[in-house]
Amino acid sequence: MQRFASRHPIWTLVIAIVVAALLWLVFAPWPDGLEDAIGRKRIFLNAVFGGITLGALYFLVAAGFTLIFGLMRNVNLAHGSLYLLGGYVGFEISDSTGSWLLAFPVVFVLVAALGLLMQNQVFRRMEGEDLRQTLVTIGISVVLADLMLWIWGGQSYTILSPEWLSGPTTLPVISSIKSDGEIVYLRYPAVRIAILVAAIVMGVAMWLVLNRTRLGMLIRAGVDDREMLAASGVRIQYVFLAVFGFGAGLAGMGGIVGGTFQSLSPGEDTRFLLASLVVVIVGGMGSIPGAAIGALVIGLSEQLGLVYAPTYSVVFTFLIMALVLAFRPQGLLGDRR
Repeated sequence: MQRFASRHPIWTLVIAIVVAALLWLVFAPWPDGLEDAIGRKRIFLNAVFGGITLGALYFLVAAGFTLIFGLMRNVNLAHGSLYLLGGYVGFEISDSTGSWLLAFPVVFVLVAALGLLMQNQVFRRMEGEDLRQTLVTIGISVVLADLMLWIWGGQSYTILSPEWLSGPTTLPVISSIKSDGEIVYLRYPAVRIAILVAAIVMGVAMWLVLNRTRLGMLIRAGVDDREMLAASGVRIQYVFLAVFGFGAGLAGMGGIVGGTFQSLSPGEDTRFLLASLVVVIVGGMGSIPGAAIGALVIGLSEQLGLVYAPTYSVVFTFLIMALVLAFRPQGLLGDRR
């Protein structure tokens, strides 16, 4: 982030102004003229927090993708299928046991095991062959999609959140002021706030592991010069195997999160694969902070677009991606390689 600010002071200033304006719109009381121009503040706040929590979901899925695609250079276009499979399995576990939390470790282990199998039997045999990896993983995603359609059918599933996360919670954000001067604070679903907090904790933990531990050093060294690291006696294949399994398991847990405050249905795998690609392109390959910023930008653009320009909401995501590719092709926080 500091390097970006030092190299691009003008863009940093523009981003700071936009962030400051957004914070003012969220926390400050709105004058009547502003509400007349863009509508009620409550609608705006719901769109903003909806975009932030959607960005948290995108980050959980894309963080695993940026590890696999950005760091290891493995083109895994079956990543969306891992998300949907984790959601379906999480629904079955939650529905049969009544425990929402139990679904997370079980799904992580099962989907991570599938990821280990894919890395060992598919990607290990096609290292550096991007086209073959693309075609094979497209085939795997089609097979997995048909198997999930056969098992769970074409209907939608929703994972019920636990009772202690059901209902709204009051946030310290002013949504309106009544005529008698009473301040009304925003009430927002507690489960979405919990998911946002979990995504932040997960992101910080991943960044610390990659940048402050020996395992992270080995991963980054293996990406830069695999042959030299292997010659020093490190079994880099085991390191990459663990990273691939972790990324796959993270996508599976993202499926539980997605099934909790949205729904699970055929086609969601393609949607979240596309979202992961866009997030990684916007944020920068291999960058955890970049994935977080990209997920936040894409989530906000989708939700604000649905509220204020529903006809063109789909265009905004690809417009952002096109602008990033035009002016900073390595992504906002990506490194030139």
